[in-house]
Amino acid sequence: MTTIYRYCPRCAQALQPRAEGGFPRQACPDTQCGFVWWDNPTPVVAAVVEHEGEVILARNKLWTYRFFGLVTGFLERNEIPHEAVLREVEEELGLKGDTATLIGHYTFERMNQLIIAYHVPASGEIRLGEELAEYIRVAPQQARYWPAATGLALRDWLRARGFDPQPIEMPARPRS
Repeated sequence: MTTIYRYCPRCAQALQPRAEGGFPRQACPDTQCGFVWWDNPTPVVAAVVEHEGEVILARNKLWTYRFFGLVTGFLERNEIPHEAVLREVEEELGLKGDTATLIGHYTFERMNQLIIAYHVPASGEIRLGEELAEYIRVAPQQARYWPAATGLALRDWLRARGFDPQPIEMPARPRS
């Protein structure tokens, strides 16, 4: 989750709104300090994993509702995105990704993330990593998408293969 700065982490003055780089930003009013909170999105890779002719969707252990999505993970420092997505598929599903073909990039505003999505044909036996609770297999012709970044990547991949996927209704998120 994105850190929200109210005070300058350098000099402790209250941040103020200011146009910076063509966008409204929170910035330190002290010109000597010069701190600007850029609030750039975090890069995340996502995989449409194709295994034995089916799409593998997974449920994260931290999700409080039963929803299945794409395998995702943070891009590490100095990591190339297509290598990161292959690493995530192996870590989370125990599968060896043959290749990673770019589907596209998508904004996930709620988490301030940039999703870089790939199609990953994979082989091997599925063994869930520590972050996942369960997985399901879905035939591409029966797959449905959700109206968020990774769901839109799945939709675009399915359409590129000649399918006409229908949207699903997202479960209501529990209020904290």
